[in-house]
Amino acid sequence: MISIEIKPYLLNKKHVFRIAGGARTNTPVLLVKLKYESFVGYGEASMPPLYGETVETAQAFIKSFDFTKFTSPLEFATIIKHLDKHAPGNTAAKAAIDIALHDLLGKMMKVPLYQYFNLEKKELKTSKTIGIDSAEIIEKRVEEAANFHYLKIKLGGDNDAEIIKAVRNVSDKPLFIDANQGWTNKEEALDKIAWLKEENVVFIEQPMPKKAFADMEWLVSRSTLPLIGDEGIQRLEDVKMASNFYHGINIKLMKSTGLHEAFAMANLAQSLNLKIMLGCMSETSCAIAAAAHLGAMADWIDLDGNLGVTNDPYQGHELINGCIHLNDNHGIGLINPNWDNIETYV
Repeated sequence: MISIEIKPYLLNKKHVFRIAGGARTNTPVLLVKLKYESFVGYGEASMPPLYGETVETAQAFIKSFDFTKFTSPLEFATIIKHLDKHAPGNTAAKAAIDIALHDLLGKMMKVPLYQYFNLEKKELKTSKTIGIDSAEIIEKRVEEAANFHYLKIKLGGDNDAEIIKAVRNVSDKPLFIDANQGWTNKEEALDKIAWLKEENVVFIEQPMPKKAFADMEWLVSRSTLPLIGDEGIQRLEDVKMASNFYHGINIKLMKSTGLHEAFAMANLAQSLNLKIMLGCMSETSCAIAAAAHLGAMADWIDLDGNLGVTNDPYQGHELINGCIHLNDNHGIGLINPNWDNIETYV
């Protein structure tokens, strides 16, 4: 029989994190441990307020899900199907169980998850995210990220030009731009894209509001840079029509309900010739380690959510000079997780 334990936790950020939609200093998460016989699997639900889940809703969802009807994690497909039908929404809570189940399966099969998915083991050049801030602080953050190959810059406020100028004062690295739905006029958005192309920008993530379908359809046909859907692309169903509004998609485990659907989304995106970005929320090394196993499917990696926190309770894959190096530990790849010593923070 599968048993489950949960621990509420509060991830504290090293710096105030500002995007076009607001600012915060921490992220509530729910840590999950599944046990089956001698095997233990770990998962995580990260719940930034933007997406509507809380520690309370995640706990209620997980406590109301009946694991006793399943005899083994090997009934994975059935468990995942029941999990998704158990209640609408709750994507991060579902992701926590999905990740823990995959961790269990990898350990039972004695393989790291990239092998479970029949993927290559690749060196993953992740971007380092710089939030909206004053020019002085942005310059400092960029200098601190000198070892990374790409910088992800948050725009969408009223000081986009000031931010880019500050970045370029101290770095000429290629940039990923995330507007977080902050541009609301399509003509102005197109002008900004033309400007940013000259600033060594690789792509623009979610330039306009996710429901501005007509504007995004207009913009995607004219943009000289790839446009990547984030808030506008949540789950597998969204990928089917994504090419009408975007050139690519940002897959995040907390939106997709976990690795199972994220893998399906990536396969569908590839079949539709959509670019793939692999992203994250503010997360512990648990969810980051899990997502990294899908890295071989992605054109761009943005898995730095564990790097901007002060109290990561786990250790996962090694980061060297801005590159994630997958280890060959069975399952998701956590190194000596010590569940009993993790203090509840919420």
